[in-house]
Amino acid sequence: MPIRRPAAMLSLAAGLIVITGGTAGLLLTRHPAQPVRPAAAVAALPAPTGPIVAPPQPADTRPVSRPVSLTIPLIGVSTQLITLGLTASGALAVPSSTAVAGWYTGSPRPGGIGSAIIVGHIDSLTGPGVFYRLAELKSGDKVYVKRADGTLVEFRVTSVQTYLKDRFPTQAVYGPTPDPELRLITCGGAFDYATGHYLSNIVVYATEVS
Repeated sequence: MPIRRPAAMLSLAAGLIVITGGTAGLLLTRHPAQPVRPAAAVAALPAPTGPIVAPPQPADTRPVSRPVSLTIPLIGVSTQLITLGLTASGALAVPSSTAVAGWYTGSPRPGGIGSAIIVGHIDSLTGPGVFYRLAELKSGDKVYVKRADGTLVEFRVTSVQTYLKDRFPTQAVYGPTPDPELRLITCGGAFDYATGHYLSNIVVYATEVS
């Protein structure tokens, strides 16, 4: 359902991913025709907090090259992929720019066995971010990841889910899978004006078809 916010207010600075035992998040609004979220006190990207708690991924003996770009034609996404690790506090780092998405190096490489994790911001003071339209995806839509060796791996969306951050299904999103899968994560749901954050996460589930 659409998220409505006052059109007269300015957009807020980009948000972050927060993964804490069962919570994760990046900022997302649902429809590009609507104004971005209203202004808040801070314009810089806030630092992520909270350790990642997730089941380990299975070892994959197949050689898979690292991902370098992500394309989702249906929603106009074409972005280079940066690499993301953990902060000193054990939280998942986030892209310093809203214009690019990032692959979490603690997850499998896309096309390898397990659930590869790619995260991106929704917007900034200047406008929409890389995952601004992520929630528009639906089952059957295609996602492409190009790798450093020039190969292209195709994924097909199987579902798009919205989770309250305090009920985030960590194991389902970050846990091991028997085949190559992909998770695209950002935020959505209602916007909390007091904290300057969305209350839910959008997670796109996809499986390899190429």
